[in-house]
Amino acid sequence: METALLKSKQRMLDQLESPSILRLREPRNLFSLPRGRNSKLTPLWPIECEVIEDHIYHTEWVPPEPEPFYQPTGNEFAPEIVGESSGTVVFCIEPAITGTYFIASRVGGSRQPLKSAAVSLKDPEDTVLLFESRFESGNLQKAVRVGEYEYELTLRTDLYTSKHTQWYYFRVQNTRKDVKYRFTIVNLMKAKSLYNMGMKPLMYSQKDAESQGIGWRRVGNDIKYYKYNTEEGQTLYCLTWTVCFPNSYDTCYFAQFYPYTYSDLQNYLLTLVGNPLYSQYCKLRPLCNSLAGNIVYLLTITNPSKGVIAAAAKKAIILSARVHPGETNSSWVMRGFLDFIVSDAPDAHLLRDLFIFKVVPMLNPDGVIVGNYRCSLAGRDLNRNYRTELKESFPCIWYTRAMIKRVLEEREVLLYCDIHGHSRKNNIFMYGCNNKHAQNQLLHERIFPLMMSKNIPDKFCFNSCKFQVQKCKEGTGRVVMWRMGILNSYTMESTFSGSTLGAKSSCHFTFEDLKSLGYHVCDTLLDFCDPDRSKFQQCLLELTELLKQKIQTKLSELGKNMESTWSDISLSDVESSTSGSDSSQSDGPPAHLLKMVEKDCNEKKKKKKKKLLRTRKERNDLHQKLDVSHALKHKEKVLNRGEEEDRETWSHRLRPFPRPTARLLGWDQDARRGENTSNCQKCQAKQLHNNNHQTASCSIL
Repeated sequence: METALLKSKQRMLDQLESPSILRLREPRNLFSLPRGRNSKLTPLWPIECEVIEDHIYHTEWVPPEPEPFYQPTGNEFAPEIVGESSGTVVFCIEPAITGTYFIASRVGGSRQPLKSAAVSLKDPEDTVLLFESRFESGNLQKAVRVGEYEYELTLRTDLYTSKHTQWYYFRVQNTRKDVKYRFTIVNLMKAKSLYNMGMKPLMYSQKDAESQGIGWRRVGNDIKYYKYNTEEGQTLYCLTWTVCFPNSYDTCYFAQFYPYTYSDLQNYLLTLVGNPLYSQYCKLRPLCNSLAGNIVYLLTITNPSKGVIAAAAKKAIILSARVHPGETNSSWVMRGFLDFIVSDAPDAHLLRDLFIFKVVPMLNPDGVIVGNYRCSLAGRDLNRNYRTELKESFPCIWYTRAMIKRVLEEREVLLYCDIHGHSRKNNIFMYGCNNKHAQNQLLHERIFPLMMSKNIPDKFCFNSCKFQVQKCKEGTGRVVMWRMGILNSYTMESTFSGSTLGAKSSCHFTFEDLKSLGYHVCDTLLDFCDPDRSKFQQCLLELTELLKQKIQTKLSELGKNMESTWSDISLSDVESSTSGSDSSQSDGPPAHLLKMVEKDCNEKKKKKKKKLLRTRKERNDLHQKLDVSHALKHKEKVLNRGEEEDRETWSHRLRPFPRPTARLLGWDQDARRGENTSNCQKCQAKQLHNNNHQTASCSIL
């Protein structure tokens, strides 16, 4: 009987409910992952991009010793920028052109034959470095050789924008050992940087990876971040550092942080779905396709429930990452979270019993692929467009918000967290939303971050956490989800540099440090939802006391009475802003729509249009002038016609009689009376005509 019922491979018996209940097996090919190197699901690039065929792979390696910050001496050299006029261009690719917009994509990018972007070596003894960045997540637009071992580097702006130069990731070949090289990036745009606080660039040696298993490491001396004014008057910022390569004729890479590409994510997801144990409680689905056609993946992680009631009682936890493509540290945090939540650890099993986890590990795959720092291929910051209705322009954000709306209709969402990276502050911290209008929820949004700081005191800084809702952040995921009803809505920021706390003080974070943060998110969730509310209440009391101290400090600064109540001062007055990145240059409609608007405006300007009067007084004066002019013309016309009639009358009637005779007969008086009557009729006609004109003018106004 069972064999007959199960002739279809999609039908299966539900052993959890009853042996006789049939249900459908989930389709196996609902999700999509690359099956080989030549798979059609490899990354799709805009057709403007040239892409080399080399497959870049880096060994994951953790340094055996902590990597300390660079300690500035105050004597760091700031080289003068000379540019192409005094140097030689040794690498150059097509620049990102402002005013263009995304049109189409394909595997491998441009259809044109691959051009040589770097110079050729003259002979084996030529010491020029060979640069390359036309690979996944790479970013370097131009390199100028200004000395035998000195190079000025120009980063590519985010595609279809003129802003956001921060992320760099490029390759150099033909190195020489024990020679001091100097690299200077000349077009950074942020006034503040962690390089001023001791952060070092990352370097990867291919020879060391193959021979010793050594991966990315922090390098650099004589590091300086300084201001530079161009000849056009633009203010930019430069980063300069010196380095000695460990091997001659080596292939090395430099990056702002540990790279994590779209292909890295796909390979990791392939290991998850290929594990029979994980597939029981981890389901992978395509959430949507990006603007270029790359898949945005959605993971649903939870243990099978014993019944419908138990399944409906589960609350949801929603996590997302990599909305800003250059913030690769968010992907390492997400990787650590996923490693733990799908493991067979008892705490992970308990979390899967309690919650349904909805995870979007990479929100902006297009930006990740092309090496953008902040924007998507729409030329806009996705984390300012969570309120958008433009599904075709911002599909990743639109479908994410729609998914969360559906989850909210089904169950309570306990926590939403969007994971980011921060380029100007050390440590790990969170931004939340102040529930000051709900007295029963006052300060509750601060409990989860405080618990995080207690669980990892050498990495997480609660004093850096902010809970303001600023107007310029209304379009962020954190604020939009909070307004949709998720009270515990957060942005988690992890630094590009390292920690200033505890045992990790003045040391860089490795990718393992960030992966451990993913585990601590899970650990803190258990504390936050513990049926024993002692930890929760203890944190609430601590927050209340901390807030009182802040308010007292603020009152003393304002010169007010120290015994004033809380109502005398707002919670927002005791906090600074979130100091997030300024994306105002990337607000507004997507690049292709903006181009259409500009085109329409230019066409309208070409057309000659009648100048419109701006005030009512000007319109009334114009109508009055027209009325007077028309009335004068009409009067002149009537008078001319009257004179002709008079001449005809006098010529026919009075010609036979002398004037004295006419006066004696009374004809002269009658003629005058008739002339007066005619004049009165003319005046009445003119007055009626003017009244009609005034009435028409009023109706027009």
